[in-house]
Amino acid sequence: MGVCACQSLEDACQIEQYLLEVQATFPILPYDAAAAEWHASERSRLTALGQPPAYADGQIAAILLRRRYANARTNDLILVTHNVSDFAGFQDLQIEDWFV
Repeated sequence: MGVCACQSLEDACQIEQYLLEVQATFPILPYDAAAAEWHASERSRLTALGQPPAYADGQIAAILLRRRYANARTNDLILVTHNVSDFAGFQDLQIEDWFV
């Protein structure tokens, strides 16, 4: 939303330049079919337990995990967040809170 919400062209250009620098520096991990399948399965499991996760949190968890699912792999990464409770229900997700 950042660039679109800017009140001035100068602000929009600065944000756009920053985003281009970030994209060149950090790998952007895709939300691909394997991640979507894991997300759907995990969201269904948690909803059945009465713990429906926020949609975006499920997408983040799916991108981070590596699992053999539908003959594909997602990533094997650790989630660093201070919002541990938002992600606690996801199976096999490694979480670290660097503020503890």
